[in-house]
Amino acid sequence: MVIGMVLGAMVHAWRQRTINLSRRRIPKQWPLAYRSVVNSRERKVWRWLIRSFLDHHVMVKMPITRFTVPSSKEGVHHWFEVLRGVYCSFTVCTAEGKVIGCVDVPGPAGLSLSNQTLKHTLLSQCNIRYWVIDADQLPGVGDIRVAFLGDQAHMNHGREDLDSEFNQTRANLQAAVMRQRHGQSKNTDAGRLEAKISDVQDSFDSQLSTGWQPNSFVVPLDSRVGELR
Repeated sequence: MVIGMVLGAMVHAWRQRTINLSRRRIPKQWPLAYRSVVNSRERKVWRWLIRSFLDHHVMVKMPITRFTVPSSKEGVHHWFEVLRGVYCSFTVCTAEGKVIGCVDVPGPAGLSLSNQTLKHTLLSQCNIRYWVIDADQLPGVGDIRVAFLGDQAHMNHGREDLDSEFNQTRANLQAAVMRQRHGQSKNTDAGRLEAKISDVQDSFDSQLSTGWQPNSFVVPLDSRVGELR
């Protein structure tokens, strides 16, 4: 009887170990499928935000822990666990990566008051604006720009510069296509493009080798030290 119990325990342990190993093994065929980053309602607000903030970047579903940092080292992992699942539908930031405002788009079930209160309180302390926008009742462009940018809302927000840059880029691309069709781009634009790609790759590899961390909330090595205000 004792021998049987020992053998049973060994078989159970071996089977459990096999199951655990199989769970950690990378599958040949992932049980996943593609889905869009945004739904139809979010897409409508996203396009509206891009038109409203031509001089800014509109990021999709960034976690709040990506652009906030604890004011002290105590309880860092605790606050990360509390906030790791908190994100906003859209985050508006400058070209330098400074967040100026966040937007949530309620789903069919709406957005709970506790969720809104948490984000409004936290983001307000960080001097970041927070709005909840219904896709069927979009506010005026001027209203959200004033709320997010204050006195700078009515300044020339780069539309002319963006249009000029876009037109110049389009002209360059058209010229490059024409040269390629005539077989004249092998030693000019192709070489420059290859060099630029190489520079970008070298820069990315350099960041990886110098301690880049995917989570700057817990290990803020890739960001400047900031304070919660």
